[in-house]
Amino acid sequence: MGEVRPLPTVGGVFLDAGRGERALRVSWHADAGVVVISLWDGPRCTATVQVRAADVPELIHSLALGLTPAPQRAPAG
Repeated sequence: MGEVRPLPTVGGVFLDAGRGERALRVSWHADAGVVVISLWDGPRCTATVQVRAADVPELIHSLALGLTPAPQRAPAG
């Protein structure tokens, strides 16, 4: 079993909107030049991905696109 490490002070925890026992954790690891995004099911980590720090702005942009309202279409006719 892997070593249990506390969440670094730079990061956050985001609960699953549909299943409160699941969460997404984001933790910066400046020494390695990555941000680690991990999926937790209760106390168990089920998956992780390491995103290079240089790729984080594109990730943020991709997330922010969903916050922009879609243009309203005029009714036909």
